[in-house]
Amino acid sequence: MTKHDGHPFAQDDPQPLLREIPPGAPYPGEALGPLRAVAEAVQDRTQAPLAIAAQSALSVASLAVQGFANVETLGGDAPASLFCLTIAESGERKSACDRLLMQAVRDFEADHEVQHREDVARWATTRKLWEKRRDKLIDLAARGGDKAVEARADLDAMPPEPARPLAPGLTTTEPTFEGLTKLYVEGRPALGLFTDEGGGFVGGHAMNSDNRLKTVAGLSGLWDGAPINRTRAGDGAFTLRGRRLAAHMMLQPVAARPLLSDPVASRQGFLARFLVTEPPSAIGRRLRRGHSAQSDVTISAFAARLRSILETPLPVQDRALQVLAPRRLPLSAGAKELLWGFYAAIETAQGPERDLAEVRPFASKGAEQACRIAAVLTLWGDLGADEVTPDAMAWGVTLAQFHLGEAKRLAEVATVAADLERAETLRLWLLRTWKEAEVLPSDILQKGPPALRQSPAVHAALAILEQHGWVQRLGAGAIVRGKQRKLAFQVVRPAHVV
Repeated sequence: MTKHDGHPFAQDDPQPLLREIPPGAPYPGEALGPLRAVAEAVQDRTQAPLAIAAQSALSVASLAVQGFANVETLGGDAPASLFCLTIAESGERKSACDRLLMQAVRDFEADHEVQHREDVARWATTRKLWEKRRDKLIDLAARGGDKAVEARADLDAMPPEPARPLAPGLTTTEPTFEGLTKLYVEGRPALGLFTDEGGGFVGGHAMNSDNRLKTVAGLSGLWDGAPINRTRAGDGAFTLRGRRLAAHMMLQPVAARPLLSDPVASRQGFLARFLVTEPPSAIGRRLRRGHSAQSDVTISAFAARLRSILETPLPVQDRALQVLAPRRLPLSAGAKELLWGFYAAIETAQGPERDLAEVRPFASKGAEQACRIAAVLTLWGDLGADEVTPDAMAWGVTLAQFHLGEAKRLAEVATVAADLERAETLRLWLLRTWKEAEVLPSDILQKGPPALRQSPAVHAALAILEQHGWVQRLGAGAIVRGKQRKLAFQVVRPAHVV
């Protein structure tokens, strides 16, 4: 073989940059129980992968029911809150799935915003009257005499300051933890973190180097159902109890890789609290025209059920402080047996050099995830259900097992650095889009992928491709397209590799 000058590989032997992600198991749609029909209807409408529609359905259902019950697990009771993380390229119709399933939430928020404005106006008047009476009584009490004694008694008998009406919002997209805490102070005690552009959250203020640990710890605590303890200058110290959070973050792979490999997120067990999936792409195969009329009926029925649950008053033990008082949802005897079998299997698989040894944080929460999923499906079907049945636990176990498989499958991919991702993006663009035999850095800057529109990124990606044999550096002064060039590369195009 003839080697390139100073290059370790032969021209016909370029080396792979990234190992191909092994395909995952098919999404077990039958385990969605009462949500199966709507997930399949959304898939029919959008032609998106079923897993995307399923993640949206599960997280929206969790948003609706999480405030009503805590579910029994092997380690004590847990909230019926789910965190979902869906990884998919732009164009996989993530937003379309979310829009269809979130429509009733948006309608609920819009309708209650009108009422909220009216309630705030009435509250403002009531509060002014309350303040005037309080100020008058304080003035009388300060003057002394017989009227002062009466004024003090009236002050003691005054009702508490009127509480501001709760903000009607149910979801947020890219909060700092401080912002989320403020929402809990001003709004409902059961909220959702939902974003179809999770890169803005992962790369934003909440997850920068200064705030990452605080955000990760705070969101992890909410998943656990822990109180929010805050001490801030000007606000003093306070504790918010009885809060719940459901979440669904949708990320493109390029944004997900840094999060999946983030040691802070891993060590804190933050990622292990998510049901993670990266379904196979459906792009290029969505050629069916139209959809079933029954799908529209099914989606409308889902919206009606969602609206009904959202209109049901949440159980609170302190209405002024909005402290949730969810009831206990126990496991039936049969459900406990199924759960124990699942727990024993994944506990054994976490041993040294066993199947789940590399994803122990995910595996250690597998049994609890099964309980949470089973609770969401149970409460969606019947908000007053007495217990989790064996059927519901079987659904929860099946879905938790699927997501454990996804976590294991994606674990290796998470270690890929961002510069290697960009180099792979450039390699594919050169082979599939660029038609010339040679390429200049300026060609890539002007016409290349959006991720490579900065000179340092281009030069770093070209260096990696050169190292792996996908481009060959031409000598200084080489003639390319009729001009001498300081820096140019020949593209290596193996006939059998794309």
